[in-house]
Amino acid sequence: MNDILVAALYQFTTLDDFEAMRDPLKTFCEARDVRGSLLLAAEGINGTLCGPEAGVRAVLAHLRGDPRLKDLSHKEAWTDRHVFKRMKVRLKQEIVRLAVDGVDPTEIVGHYVKPEDWNDLISDPDVVVIDTRNDYEFAFGTFDRALNPQTQAFREFPDWVEGAAPLKAKPKVAMFCTGGIRCEKATAWMLQNGFEDVYHLEGGILNYLEKVPQDQSLWKGECFVFDDRVSVDHQLQPCWGAWVPEEARHILNEDTDYEKGLSVDASAQAEAKS
Repeated sequence: MNDILVAALYQFTTLDDFEAMRDPLKTFCEARDVRGSLLLAAEGINGTLCGPEAGVRAVLAHLRGDPRLKDLSHKEAWTDRHVFKRMKVRLKQEIVRLAVDGVDPTEIVGHYVKPEDWNDLISDPDVVVIDTRNDYEFAFGTFDRALNPQTQAFREFPDWVEGAAPLKAKPKVAMFCTGGIRCEKATAWMLQNGFEDVYHLEGGILNYLEKVPQDQSLWKGECFVFDDRVSVDHQLQPCWGAWVPEEARHILNEDTDYEKGLSVDASAQAEAKS
């Protein structure tokens, strides 16, 4: 029975008191059997929660009760068990680390593209499609025609853009990531660096998989997530590490229960997908 709600959430907003928010928020979550990983920084909040529906919705309502977080975005999925062992709330310099000063998605950001309109955009041969995620995430699945920046961390993305031959003429660019947060910061950076036609998938891959029927989809493979599910399929159902590409073996979340070393059946699946 899928009675555990998973909510991936984020919002860029000024949180001057983010350090003071940490302990009360962690206590509020734990009192409702909500687990997960949240990042707090002066620029906002980012993370994933899981737990009984009532508990997760109480936490989301609690967060949105802060006027600064009233527009908090979240995406939902369901599982039959917790996908985190514990609740962690970490303090960070950035909620998604680009390591470049002066990038503020609340001031400038690319054009949002709804999932229903995404296929037309990325099918245009004049559009350069970029997967802003890391190499190990790309290995699980991606969109048709997407470039792989071959990064191991998001902070490597600006260097890749500056050296990427397909981007030298600053073409029309369509970008995507798991839930939308990396693209918000990446598009802000690109607009500040001379690109003018920059678009990104609203709500990310998770929103696309929810909104676009599989028979109309341009997504190929699974979508990596940073919890025990390891990845999700086109119906947002957890795959629990049944297949893990070689590129991803080294980065499986230290908080997960995934056991390295595929079973015989999983190894056969991996060979079939290779």
